[in-house]
Amino acid sequence: MTPIRVAIVGLGNCASSLVQGITRYRETPSPAGLIQEFVGEYSVGDIEIVLGIDVDARKVGRDVSEAIFAKPNSTAIFQPNLKNLDAPVIMGRALDGVASHMTDVGEDGFIVADAAEATQQSITEALREHRVDVLVNFLPVGSQKASEFYMLCALDADVAVVNCIPVFIASDPMWDARFRQKGLPIVGDDIKAQIGATVVHRTLSQLFASRGVGVDHTYQLNTGGNTDFMNMMDRDRISSKKISKTQAVQSALAERLADGDIVIGPSEYVPWQKDNKICFLRIEGEQFGGVPMHLEMRLSVEDSPNAAACVVDAIRYCRVAVERGEAGALTLPSAFYCKHPPQQMPEADAEKRLAEHYGVYSCAAE
Repeated sequence: MTPIRVAIVGLGNCASSLVQGITRYRETPSPAGLIQEFVGEYSVGDIEIVLGIDVDARKVGRDVSEAIFAKPNSTAIFQPNLKNLDAPVIMGRALDGVASHMTDVGEDGFIVADAAEATQQSITEALREHRVDVLVNFLPVGSQKASEFYMLCALDADVAVVNCIPVFIASDPMWDARFRQKGLPIVGDDIKAQIGATVVHRTLSQLFASRGVGVDHTYQLNTGGNTDFMNMMDRDRISSKKISKTQAVQSALAERLADGDIVIGPSEYVPWQKDNKICFLRIEGEQFGGVPMHLEMRLSVEDSPNAAACVVDAIRYCRVAVERGEAGALTLPSAFYCKHPPQQMPEADAEKRLAEHYGVYSCAAE
């Protein structure tokens, strides 16, 4: 089986979980913990990380196998002592990918490398030199210009993309057309978690709708201690994140709520939580006879492995799409795995249509 050669932009916690997981499932093949054991003919072990791109001095110049354990990463280490991947981490382009407050907090933030920043030509050449098939975007929330820079590099290098962050690329008709014109697939935007705040909120909202309970108000408040939450302390960087998460829930409700009746988004940075994310969720509604009821839930998850479980599938859908001649935003994988896809669908509908279109089924359904 020809491996799927992957480059990662942003060697943070999510990248750490992704790389550890790929190694784990290659060395110990098992469907445990996977959404899809196979996508087409591809297992998780068929993914090969060949290149990293970052701007942090503790990561640039190292092998990906070392860089993913460097500070400020704080996610769980479940696959220690990785072998050298022969996947260098090269200097990227900062642009708006590094918030100013993230460089003033010592080792818990970013330490930008004292090296010449990359150009579009140099990144494009690196993608070609390492024969990259899929580029995974793990930049911090709010990295609009930086994400667009790497999208242009991917297009120049004929590389498919998984856009894991809430910068709207796959869901933007202009970018969709550019990927379609180049014959390249893209999955996005803003990757969901395997079992995370948004997918649980959507599922509960659909349950209320199916049981005839009207929703009057709802909130989803999240706390965490990783660099993602530190980055989002700058409220100017989270507008797209709030749009992405809010639209994902609004689309699951029987009736759209007024803006003042739905509050969703990151709430607070709690350093000692590290990569643990805690969601506080409340839904208020009316049952039979107009009698009020409410549901409250607390969810605690390790944030980055939760996302990596979806990314390994999205990568493989990109490869299958290339083999099938499908280009542009991939509607079904994006709807199932992302918060802000080009077309929102209930999880059950997206999963069923994925199985019908690609001939694959979730591990849980087997």
